[in-house]
Amino acid sequence: MKFFRSNKIRLSIASVALFALAFVGGERCGAQDDLQKKSEVSKEELEKTEKVKVSEKKKYEFTPVHVIDHTPVKSQDSTGTCWSFATASFIEAELMRKGKGEHNISEMFIAYNIYRQKARNFLLRNGKANFTEGALAHDFIDAAARYGMVPEEAYAGKLPEERHNHGEMVSALEGMLKGIVDKPQLSPKWEVAFDRVLQAYLGDVPERFTYRDKSFSAKEFAESLDFRKEDYIAITSFTHHPFYDKFVLEVPDNFSNGSYQNVPIDELMGTIDHAIESGYSVAWDTDVSERGFNAGFGIAVLPKEPGRGDLFQVVGDELEVTQESRQKEFLSKSTTDDHLMHITGIATDPSGNKYYMVKNSWGEMGKHKGYLYASEAFVRMKTIAIVVHRDGAPGNLKNSR
Repeated sequence: MKFFRSNKIRLSIASVALFALAFVGGERCGAQDDLQKKSEVSKEELEKTEKVKVSEKKKYEFTPVHVIDHTPVKSQDSTGTCWSFATASFIEAELMRKGKGEHNISEMFIAYNIYRQKARNFLLRNGKANFTEGALAHDFIDAAARYGMVPEEAYAGKLPEERHNHGEMVSALEGMLKGIVDKPQLSPKWEVAFDRVLQAYLGDVPERFTYRDKSFSAKEFAESLDFRKEDYIAITSFTHHPFYDKFVLEVPDNFSNGSYQNVPIDELMGTIDHAIESGYSVAWDTDVSERGFNAGFGIAVLPKEPGRGDLFQVVGDELEVTQESRQKEFLSKSTTDDHLMHITGIATDPSGNKYYMVKNSWGEMGKHKGYLYASEAFVRMKTIAIVVHRDGAPGNLKNSR
């Protein structure tokens, strides 16, 4: 395993090209920080919630019905890499389900390679492509198949004693790319300079590493876990494309133009339920910039009265969601591709209402220590897409290609 080299040496090739450029990026990182801050709830607020006097049937108390084995909550810190944390968690749960044991997969190994992939895509498309921190679950799976995977202990993707923070790095990388994209011809040096910047902030990616007394390359490690990208299917539900066909989902973070199987919303919800009830978890792409979402309280609902003061204390009526209403929200950009998380179970409240148990990647935040409970209405309205093992999908989707 390689060790970190001096930052001074690592930056030497890139420094002139890099820091002469204006820092222009980092929007996704800032957006994620803003979403987290909106969900922060003080200890006093949580205690006040516990003292609210309501009937037992109106309390937000949850009883797990199905829980999928999964790994502990982690934090993406100040990055826009929720997609990598959510999908790494999803793959870790898959390994546990398959009897491969508990592993802590490096999110930043995949992110490192995706940054490189995005840079090449940006330049080849003459700057008419997205270069941000965001991506989607299928990007993690495709990258794992292409580059392999490594355990967290072999590559944490941050320099010692630092937290994840990609704001400055992405601004620098984007500035570099925008500074050379209009050049009539590019030398191979840009890739060397780009890599030096990644290494300065994220550290050197190991060519080989020792894990549990065995030596691996990233590809060998993925193979040892029997990882196969063909096992996973991406599913969505929108009416501006035909049902039961695949289409390229039109969200900014779909930089790789990944295709999704399009099904009616009833079938998408049925797929989530079928998966959880059959012992499979779900990677979930959703919209969390909503009045009814608060990670501090650990609640995501779709209230009829979003302005009521006891929104996160008392169970209330929710909107009815139809295929048409979710389509309208998507086309008007009221539903946006904000955040990826990991659905790890199903629970009910005292009245028997269904909620999905969701593992977030903002650390052990709030009342449920990094988890939240999303109502059926919220998931039905605000799901952008899901990824699931095809064996966890119903028969009509299990065999889709």
